[in-house]
Amino acid sequence: MKPQRPNDRRPARPESGAARAGATAKRPARPTREQLRAERDTGRNQGAVQSQTSLRDRLDAWSAHHSNSAIESLLRLFDTPLQSLMTWLVIAIALALPATLMVVFGNVQQLSQSWQDSSQISVYLNKGLSDGQAEGLRQRWALRADVAQVIYLSPAQALAEYKAGSGLGELVDRLDENPLPGVLLVKPKIGGNAPDTLAVLEQALAAENGVAEVRLDMLWVKRLHQFTSVAERFVVALAVMLALGVLLVIGNTIRMAIENRRDEILVVKLVGGTDAYVRRPFLYTGLWYGVGGGILAALLLAFGFWWFSDPVAQLADLYQSKFRLKGLGFIESLQLILVAGVIGLVGAWIAVARYLYIIKPR
Repeated sequence: MKPQRPNDRRPARPESGAARAGATAKRPARPTREQLRAERDTGRNQGAVQSQTSLRDRLDAWSAHHSNSAIESLLRLFDTPLQSLMTWLVIAIALALPATLMVVFGNVQQLSQSWQDSSQISVYLNKGLSDGQAEGLRQRWALRADVAQVIYLSPAQALAEYKAGSGLGELVDRLDENPLPGVLLVKPKIGGNAPDTLAVLEQALAAENGVAEVRLDMLWVKRLHQFTSVAERFVVALAVMLALGVLLVIGNTIRMAIENRRDEILVVKLVGGTDAYVRRPFLYTGLWYGVGGGILAALLLAFGFWWFSDPVAQLADLYQSKFRLKGLGFIESLQLILVAGVIGLVGAWIAVARYLYIIKPR
């Protein structure tokens, strides 16, 4: 048998003091409480500064993207001038129709107001009423808030007017006595001369002492009032329908723009672009479509009413009327453009919310 060799492993030598010191130097020293507290406070301050800077950067980026989207969407419309002009003309015609009817309705109201102002209530007095008593009634009625003017015609004046107007002077001279009573001509001072209000005034005058009869032709007043009411509702209904038509036109145009830029939208969404970031240029496109259509509509209305103003004025002069055709003023034109812009923005929002949701990266 071979003798077994002793174990070759040698006992470990004790480490020297220098080696132990080197190992100790390699270990990191534990920070004290004061150091931890100072680092924590420094971290808080730095975090607050970073959050404030990040918010400012977000606002700057948000405003920059808004301005860039507005300018870029407008330039895209000018890149296709014929297509954009056709869309603007369609929107302008759809807006000009209800606007024209509303302006015409306003002119008709102005004309009807002049007709209503010429209306009067004829109050026939009792034959036994003296001129002094009739004058007292005239003065008292003239103080009413719903009366603009009261004119008294004495029986002699009424007979003279009848004699001059009828051509029966010789027959009137043969009368033994004057058969005509005194008359008070009352001109109402009522806004719009509503039939119900005129009826109240008629009843109040008829209840006075010394009044024999009150005559007011209410039929034409009621007809005119109902005509204006029906015309107003018709204009409002037509305006609502054409506004819906404008929404559909702008929505379809924005849908086509979204389809043309589908690949670009997919890339933006793949790199982390939000829906608001993608939606913004299309909203500005709808806004520009509405504003452009509103401007063209205001120009069409201005030209149309300028073209018709002279013939209407000549026709009014033939009827000895001071009526003049009035078009849109500056404020009304701005309101039309503003409404058109809002309609375009709403139409673009509806279209983008509908079709942008469908486009999603796989």
